[in-house]
Amino acid sequence: MNALTGALLTMAILGLIFSLFLVLAYKKLKVEEDPRIHEIVEILPGANCGGCGYPGCSAYAEAVVRGEAPPNLCAPGGQEVAEAISKLLGLEIATMEKKVAKLMCRGSIENAVRRAEYTGIETCRVADATLKGDKACVYGCLGFGDCVRSCPFDAMYMGEEGLPHIIEEKCTGCGICVETCPRDILELVPIERKVFVFCKNIERGAVARKYCKAACIACGLCVKAAPEGTMKMENNLAVIIDWKSVDEHAEEIIAKCPTKAIKLDEKFAEVEV
Repeated sequence: MNALTGALLTMAILGLIFSLFLVLAYKKLKVEEDPRIHEIVEILPGANCGGCGYPGCSAYAEAVVRGEAPPNLCAPGGQEVAEAISKLLGLEIATMEKKVAKLMCRGSIENAVRRAEYTGIETCRVADATLKGDKACVYGCLGFGDCVRSCPFDAMYMGEEGLPHIIEEKCTGCGICVETCPRDILELVPIERKVFVFCKNIERGAVARKYCKAACIACGLCVKAAPEGTMKMENNLAVIIDWKSVDEHAEEIIAKCPTKAIKLDEKFAEVEV
């Protein structure tokens, strides 16, 4: 046997030994995956949207099985998925409140004053980080549709008036558009909620009105009309604390707003007005 043959034989033997060692180590150290994880993944809709707070359905399923997450965090799956997971794990049936995204701004092309012509990259995040867009109000919708493009369920579109619209029948409440908006003017709200303050401008009344026809001018009339403790003025902006009580007194509260910054959601206005 020459030196080359001996070296090759030695390498082959060493390779075989290392392979056997790896196989034995794998069998010894491998962690058996709980089969319930796969079952929960099969129950989940597979959107991998991250709305539950975990980076995908598999990660969420693992967290649920470990007891680190409740079974009702999957917004796209809704109540049906929450119940299925609860039954699989032998838990008390978890309930989910249906939520949808809502735009808290009425700064349309007609309402919002333009202070300049924006010629930069047409994304909300870039516009907000550079010149704050072309609207005088730096708290309102920039109108470049980052939220629309981010929606994985095709539940949003840009309207002709320059504002995004949410298709509630398609909206799963995953919250991706909320996270995408650099102005924090998209919120997840209960689908049955009726009354909203559609403004985020915290400038003083005269300045806010100068920037947008539909701005809250901090007059406080809505707060005075609402049941005590259900609304308040904060940073020159009307804030709803108890939405259910405000909904019950919607007519008298809304009637007091001179700019219609606080009003019924469109789907309820179509029925009740």
